[in-house]
Amino acid sequence: MAVTSELRQRTALNKVSEPQPAADFLHPSGKAKYGRFRSYLRAFTFSVYFMSGIVVTHITQILGSPLYFINKELYYAYMSLTKANFGLLTTTMTQWWAPTVIRVSGDASVAAQLSITPDGRIECSFPERLVLIANHQIYTDWLYLWWVGYTNNPQMHGHIYIILKESLKWIPFIGPGCMFLSFIFMSRKMATDRPRLAHRLGKLKMEHEKPDGTKYQNPMWLLLFPEGTNLSGNGRKKSAAWAAKSGQIDLQHLMLPRSTGMYFCLTELKGTVDYVYDCTVAYEGIPRGKYGEDFFSLSSTYFQGRPPKSVNFYWRRFAVADIPLDTAEEFDAWMRKVWAEKDELMEQYMASGRFPSNGAGIKGHIETEVRTKYGWEFVKIFTMLGAFGLLFNVILKVLRHIARG
Repeated sequence: MAVTSELRQRTALNKVSEPQPAADFLHPSGKAKYGRFRSYLRAFTFSVYFMSGIVVTHITQILGSPLYFINKELYYAYMSLTKANFGLLTTTMTQWWAPTVIRVSGDASVAAQLSITPDGRIECSFPERLVLIANHQIYTDWLYLWWVGYTNNPQMHGHIYIILKESLKWIPFIGPGCMFLSFIFMSRKMATDRPRLAHRLGKLKMEHEKPDGTKYQNPMWLLLFPEGTNLSGNGRKKSAAWAAKSGQIDLQHLMLPRSTGMYFCLTELKGTVDYVYDCTVAYEGIPRGKYGEDFFSLSSTYFQGRPPKSVNFYWRRFAVADIPLDTAEEFDAWMRKVWAEKDELMEQYMASGRFPSNGAGIKGHIETEVRTKYGWEFVKIFTMLGAFGLLFNVILKVLRHIARG
C-alpha cells in the first residue's frame, strides 16, 4: 500500500526516539502550533484549571466522607458524583487544550449501539455493567475511554473503575482521590493483589434492595488494559522475548496480553456482568515501528498544540457466557486469539489509515470530537463545593443569631 510505504519511509528518516526540533515535520501532527511563550502560557492556564479541579474534587470527597459511617449506599452514590466531576474535568481539558477528531466504527456485535446526534456528538448505548478492555497505546488512553462513558446513554462517567499501579497511590491529591473513587491499586504480584482485588470486586458485584424488594447491582464499567503498560520499544522487546520463551506467536503492533488478572476479574464477576467490550485504539500518523509515547507527550499534546490528528476506536462485544472460564489455560488461549485479531485490525489501520467501517449498523465511520453536551457543564465540577460553602455559611449565621439571641 502507498500509505504503508510512506510510513516506512518516515520511520527510516526518524532514527531517534524523540523527534528533534530540526525534524518537527516528522511529527504526526506537524509543526508545533504554538511558540515557546504561548506554550508556557497554555501550560500555566492548563495547570491552573486542572489543579483547581483536582483540589476542589478532593476537598468535596473529604467533606462527604462521613457519609460512609452513616449510610454506605449514600456514600458510594455521592462519590460517583465526584467521579463524574473528574470525568468532566478531563473531558473539558481535552476539549479546550487538545481538540482532536474521534473516529469510531465496530463490528456487528455493537450494531445499533453507536449513533450520531443532530449536533454531531456520538452517543453510545452500552449496558450499565460491563468489563471494558483495550490495547494500551499511550498514557492518555484512559482519558479518551473515560469520555466514552460520558457519551453513553445512560451516562457512565461516574461509574468507571480502573486498576492502577500501586505507586500512584502516593501522589498528593490524585492518589487519595482515586482511593475515594474506589479505584483498585495493584502491586503486580498476584499473591498480594488477589485478596484486595477480591475485596473490591466483591463490592462491585454486591446486591442491593429497593423499597419494593427488587434486587439490583450498581452500575459499573471496569476498565482493564491486559497488556499491563503502554506500548513502548522496551515493552515490545519484553513481549517478543516472552513469545519466544513460551512458544507463542509474537504480535507486530501490540504486546502480548497478561490474562491472569482479567481471568480473576471475570470469574469473580461471572453472573453479574453479561458482556466484555473490546476497544482497539489507534492514533493517526504514528510511523510503523514507532510508538505513541515518542510523539504525544503531555507537552506536545496540551501545550504545543500537537494532539493526535485523530483517535480511532474499533468496538467489539463478547458475551461472558461464550468466554471459556473453566480453566486459566483455556482463557489464556482465548485472550491470545482476541489480541491476535486486534493486531490484524492494527495492521489494517497502519496500511489504510482506517479501521473497518462495516458491521456496526452505521454508514462508514462516525466522526466526532471530545466535548461536552453543554458549554457550561464544567461548572458542575465546582458546584458541590460551592453548595457546601453556602451550607456552612447558613449554619454560621444561624449560630451567630443564636449566640446573640
